[in-house]
Amino acid sequence: MTEHDIQNAVRLKLSEIGYAVFRINTGKFKLADGRWFDVGVPKGFSDLVAVRGGRVYFLEVKKANSKASPDQLNFIAVMRDRYGCTAGIVRSVDDAVKLVGGEQDDS
Repeated sequence: MTEHDIQNAVRLKLSEIGYAVFRINTGKFKLADGRWFDVGVPKGFSDLVAVRGGRVYFLEVKKANSKASPDQLNFIAVMRDRYGCTAGIVRSVDDAVKLVGGEQDDS
């Protein structure tokens, strides 16, 4: 299963159990004058953002043996430690459901 497949499965499951889920897209393109332009969010921003009950969850999706980059680990730490959000690495739908606190309706 690819990371994209895992992302899609997580998005579907979290949506089914009452979360608004957003996939974060980024990109880079070359301008006519040769400069590069980054679009989207800062380096390391998590793949998915889920929201429910006034809470925000950041999910970095990885395959079983993939490692998060230093930028991704830093982003997760800042969201958790500085801003009090729930943030982490998920490798499956079960991991994602556990990260957000299960399937209970707390909204």
